[in-house]
Amino acid sequence: MPLPRDNMFFGLAAKMTDEQRKYVDSIFDRQLTIVNARSGTGKTTLAVAAAKLLGRPLVYVFSPVEEGRMGFRPCTQREKESAYITPLTDALYEIGENPARAIYDPDNAEAQKRGDVWVYPMSHVFARGMNLKGKTVVISEAQNFTRGELKKILTRIHDDCTVIIEGHTKQCDLPNAAKSGFAPYIEHFRNEPYAAVCELTVNFRGVLAQKADTLSW
Repeated sequence: MPLPRDNMFFGLAAKMTDEQRKYVDSIFDRQLTIVNARSGTGKTTLAVAAAKLLGRPLVYVFSPVEEGRMGFRPCTQREKESAYITPLTDALYEIGENPARAIYDPDNAEAQKRGDVWVYPMSHVFARGMNLKGKTVVISEAQNFTRGELKKILTRIHDDCTVIIEGHTKQCDLPNAAKSGFAPYIEHFRNEPYAAVCELTVNFRGVLAQKADTLSW
């Protein structure tokens, strides 16, 4: 079922464009939604809002593209992750959630006891051997994953999961953009009945950000 028309959607429903409505409806209607969209178009905020309504734990997967491996940085796992989950924390604030309570932190036992924790960030580096069951999975900045890295995540997902792959083919940070698996996986899943490919074109940050994003590589 798509998002009901009378659902306030954390105050976002009245502001959504037709493109955004199609994107959100797809998250509720299909197992897999792939969104190819510029920054500032709301792709992460809408994915996190939908995950909250779906009511399952949210696994937010990111790629530590600068280091290649999380172990290179001399700090705790939580500190390493914080540099990569700013879009996630911003999205939580947008829907009225406190990231300090909602995001899993092994040092915050009180939040776990209260049942506030429902968001679990992780690097793809630590995904090998994992089984993902009964989760909503957001693969963030998917253009920064290689084909092998995306395959490693997607082959661990069971059919009771909802998956959102979000990224932008024009914003790849990999040293060799040709190794990105995002565009190939868009085409790989495009015609599957359980999947939908969406695009968002309006940058809500404003005219400067929208114009900057149109410069060709």
